[in-house]
Amino acid sequence: MHRGGSSPSAAANYLLCTNCRKVLRKDKRILVSQPLTRGPSAFIPEKEVVQANTVDERTNFLVEEYSTSGRLDNITQVMSLHTQYLESFLRSQFYMLRMDGPLPLPHRHYIAIMAAARHQCSYLINMHVDEFLKTGGIAEWLNGLEYVPQRLKNLNEINKLLAHRPWLITKEHIQKLVKTGENNWSLPELVHAVVLLAHYHALASFVFGSGINPERDPEISNGFRLISVNNFCVCDLANDNNIENASLTGSNFGIVDSLSELEALMDRMKRLQGEREDEEASQEEMTTRFEKEKKESLFVVSGDTFHSFPHSDFEDDMIITSDVSRYIEDPGFGYEDFARRGEEHLPTFRAQDYTWENHGFSLVNRLYSDIGHLLDEKFRMVYNLTYNTMAAHEDVDTTTLRRALFNYVHCMFGIRYDDYDYGEVNQLLERSLKVYIKTVTCYPERTTKRMYDSYWRQFKHSEKVHVNLLLMEARMQAELLYALRAITRHLT
Repeated sequence: MHRGGSSPSAAANYLLCTNCRKVLRKDKRILVSQPLTRGPSAFIPEKEVVQANTVDERTNFLVEEYSTSGRLDNITQVMSLHTQYLESFLRSQFYMLRMDGPLPLPHRHYIAIMAAARHQCSYLINMHVDEFLKTGGIAEWLNGLEYVPQRLKNLNEINKLLAHRPWLITKEHIQKLVKTGENNWSLPELVHAVVLLAHYHALASFVFGSGINPERDPEISNGFRLISVNNFCVCDLANDNNIENASLTGSNFGIVDSLSELEALMDRMKRLQGEREDEEASQEEMTTRFEKEKKESLFVVSGDTFHSFPHSDFEDDMIITSDVSRYIEDPGFGYEDFARRGEEHLPTFRAQDYTWENHGFSLVNRLYSDIGHLLDEKFRMVYNLTYNTMAAHEDVDTTTLRRALFNYVHCMFGIRYDDYDYGEVNQLLERSLKVYIKTVTCYPERTTKRMYDSYWRQFKHSEKVHVNLLLMEARMQAELLYALRAITRHLT
């Protein structure tokens, strides 16, 4: 790097790590050692996950019964911290990939690849490349979208919108796909495809949010792998499993602060539960609180973790590797806030006008039988899942917290519940948690271990995994609501 007047184009090739202040080359590739005890997650100590798996024989039974890969992969291991949920998840995923349905098996895996590629999730891409070939897929298709049939290529637009801005999906998008012609989609096929796309976009959020490690490649004998660092520094690569202390030493807070933070959160939860019984806010006040929360979410950007770089610069910083980019079109297209400043006002999706329970469920079940029941069970399972604990505290009612997490995700996608007081979101979700939620939900590929460590420092890892399950399912449901509403409008 020139000391004197380095050219602007040369400067554009470098970034500054805001954690350790190192100067990084954007296109830098480095060798990272792979310790033998990596475990399934880079964020969670291996022994915590392994203990859960050895205790629970049920997990092994579920894997034998429903795993599409036939083994206990890293996602399943981390999810097995919540076995009840894992069963719902594996059953629904097995059904959409393996059981009778409108789409041929190889197409299902190719659609999973296309969905995962929108978030550069090579973990899921690799998994489904294998499955695609095992189920008789044509190897040439793996060279990229120009090698696949036109009708699969036609899914690009809806894949892109569902992944990043589902509120833009209209009945015209549906009509374009189902209109007569040799490349048209039947409605049952399209519903199957939409369910797969939404499932894998959301699963990418879980993979990045939980720091899921790559599956160990038996061929890597030297214990090293080459990775692209892009705009992340080596200090962000969580290769060590010594995480117990990292979450405390890596912040300005000591143990005392995080304990008082936990007590304060529990006090707020109790107070909110009491207030709800005492008084009801007016409908007008509820609307105002939603609009306030929606606008405030504009300023919660994952970019503020990398203080030096404004949010708008991020698109240029993301360097997408060719093995991922071959499966997508328009790689620069990403999430933009629903409540963007200075744009014509997009109508809020009023959940009461089109609900999963009353509208989405019956439509999806009618066009792709039984998947509605499986998805409904999975949504209910994660929303109601509780052990009545918070960190070391027992007999805690966590309903308000679970609802705040779920509804905050929907708020970022422009979905509003008339009967929910969005003031609760602000009282229960502190800023570092909001940054984490928005990153995991809207641009999961930017999630770092530092973000994961920065919120709820006294909570168990299993509780943070529960948060990720809630975020994943809230995101999937939001995508489905927009797509199914567009299909309903096409039908009426």
